[in-house]
Amino acid sequence: MAKIQRALLSVFDKTGLVPFAQILKDAGVEIISTGGTAKALRDAGITATELSAYTEFPEMLDGRVKTLHPKVHGGLLYIRGNAEHEKAVKKHKIGPIDLVVVNLYPFEQTIAKPGVTVHDAIENIDIGGPSMLRSAAKNHDSVTVVIDPADYAEIADEIKANGNTTVEQRRKLAVKVFARTSAYDGIIAAHFTKAFELETSELPQTLRVSEGQAQALRYGENPHQRAALYGNFKEYFQQLHGKELSYNNILDLTAAANLIGEFAGEAPTLAILKHTNPCGVGQGKTLREAWEKAFATDKQAPFGGIIAVNEKLDLHCAEAIAEIFSEVIVAPDFAPDALALLQKKKNLRLLKILKSPATAQPWDIRSVGAESFLLQERDLKTVTASDLKFVTKRQPTEAELKAMLFGWRVVKHVKSNAIVYAANDCTLGVGAGQMSRVDSSRIAVWKAGEAKLSLKGSVVCSDAFFPFADGLIAAAEAGATAAIQPGGSMRDAEVIAAADERGIAMAFTGLRHFRH
Repeated sequence: MAKIQRALLSVFDKTGLVPFAQILKDAGVEIISTGGTAKALRDAGITATELSAYTEFPEMLDGRVKTLHPKVHGGLLYIRGNAEHEKAVKKHKIGPIDLVVVNLYPFEQTIAKPGVTVHDAIENIDIGGPSMLRSAAKNHDSVTVVIDPADYAEIADEIKANGNTTVEQRRKLAVKVFARTSAYDGIIAAHFTKAFELETSELPQTLRVSEGQAQALRYGENPHQRAALYGNFKEYFQQLHGKELSYNNILDLTAAANLIGEFAGEAPTLAILKHTNPCGVGQGKTLREAWEKAFATDKQAPFGGIIAVNEKLDLHCAEAIAEIFSEVIVAPDFAPDALALLQKKKNLRLLKILKSPATAQPWDIRSVGAESFLLQERDLKTVTASDLKFVTKRQPTEAELKAMLFGWRVVKHVKSNAIVYAANDCTLGVGAGQMSRVDSSRIAVWKAGEAKLSLKGSVVCSDAFFPFADGLIAAAEAGATAAIQPGGSMRDAEVIAAADERGIAMAFTGLRHFRH
């Protein structure tokens, strides 16, 4: 194995640079460097040849042209052992560059600054860096390319042991480079598409997703499925206690945070979810009271569930929650005594909401297999009393209207076909994910019966219209006295007539909340 003879170091992020360069120096590697990188090395007593001295060509155009030179790219790209290539580099006095250590101008950090100008963004587009990285990665049979300071230690160990890296290592590093440069270009393209207002549609013509891995996961939905978490999850949630999050935990807790976000700034509210579906939601004067109402809806399903609250979790509520096994509790904050109590449960995960998921980009992306993706706006629509259209002879009472608005926010987060029976401050029965809306209603009624909760005087909430009068009739027979639904069915008149016959007050929202 030929040893690394010459390295080119040019980094914006100088984390770990000097110790790594010292190992190269100790291994007898000649170091070429640029600008600030060269200064950092010299300040540390490490000899480095300025790139302009090596190429015998000065930096120009405010540093825009310094590494774009045949002695750089020829030294990276020529195929070692290829007679024609060897002849060409010898003729033009181009020496081999066997190691490239480069990371890029911080374009992402620049555009994240408030009020960033187009000029500032353009000046932070790296040209020479990606060019060197791609040249080195293309010729990875002979050239080692390092873009991530996290790889320094492993590469240093190989160089100390063997004077070079293995081809397997170089392949891995090359793939990492191509992934990073592709992502970098995608971020630049996305930023200027928006800055220059080039999209003629609200939906992009090209879907670009480029997010770093935030956390490796033990497995996916099931143990035989590999999985990892990507993106900015840790900007929204901070884990305070418990085992590492699973794939299913993350799905569930984000669903819980989105649901409880519907009640931000309101009376103390608590939601219990299982498999992303609400089991029960309650409001009260205290979180403990809210817990009692939510838990009363279904005392079986919450085992191993997710609990979310809309205000700081206090000790009195934590004591009640601690009586059952839960997977995750999500809260804006935890009172110190509540945190101390819950931390005694080693398998319970506690997460603090740093910022509401509702503030994230308003897009949902889903893979549908077949190498295809769906993009849609997130369902962030809400309704108020003034948005409702009352279509029956009887108008709802104040309590029924309040229950309509409460239940409507919950049914939005239930898998379709979704039915929720609600009072004005809690759920009474939830039916989710059935092929028939009547079946969902039957399940909700059955669950209420199991919980020994009366549906007399309740409001039935349906995420989509009742296609036939049978769903509304079944709700009335269960005890519902009011209904809220989108409307829009061909048989709306029949459904309204059925409601009038039974003295039910019904409101149309004009808004559907399918959740697949």
